[in-house]
Amino acid sequence: MARLTSALLVSALVRRADQQGGSAMILAKGDAGAGGILLVTYYKGSNPRLFERGSDPQGAPTLLPAGPQDIADEMAVRDYWQRRRGFDRDLWVVELDIADAERFAAETMNLC
Repeated sequence: MARLTSALLVSALVRRADQQGGSAMILAKGDAGAGGILLVTYYKGSNPRLFERGSDPQGAPTLLPAGPQDIADEMAVRDYWQRRRGFDRDLWVVELDIADAERFAAETMNLC
């Protein structure tokens, strides 16, 4: 099965979030074809959580928790994704602010 490009998946996330009354912003562009995708998710501007596209133990594509899960402030979120980008310049970083962001992203990226 052909895998959709990272640029196409990010574009779909941004467009669909806007259509559903949420917001999405590309914080960093990565490799258009096969760059990793790190999601910084919020709901109404609070409770930041981090996820990235990966594989489950059986090899199926899924969203995986990434980085610290109990983040107290915006600086820690920014520091984390900027450190990741320092190691992986192909990484896309996308901020999503929408209800049930993890489910929303998994559906949009066809990971469920």
